[in-house]
Amino acid sequence: LSYAWIFNEYPTFVHQDNRRFVSQETGNLYIAKVEASDVGNYTCVVTNTVTNSRVLGPPTPLILRNDGVMGEYEPKIEVQFPETVPSAKGTTVKLECFALGK
Repeated sequence: LSYAWIFNEYPTFVHQDNRRFVSQETGNLYIAKVEASDVGNYTCVVTNTVTNSRVLGPPTPLILRNDGVMGEYEPKIEVQFPETVPSAKGTTVKLECFALGK
């Protein structure tokens, strides 16, 4: 599988640079130091590299907060845990938790 992200509308794909990175392991898009020009809708595209078939996820909107800058508001924890995490004995499992604020 390979992963890419569309910015707003096809065929505008996110280009990786010193602020943007697409993990080919997880499919996650990372954007450092978000700017006003980053605001918009992001759509994940997963491609089967054998059959060349593609599946698109739903658009994810990115907006800028106008109620303060990082660290100036109460912590907000963004967590989406699956109900179960199937794993085989001896494998590595990664559970992620993300929080913003002080």
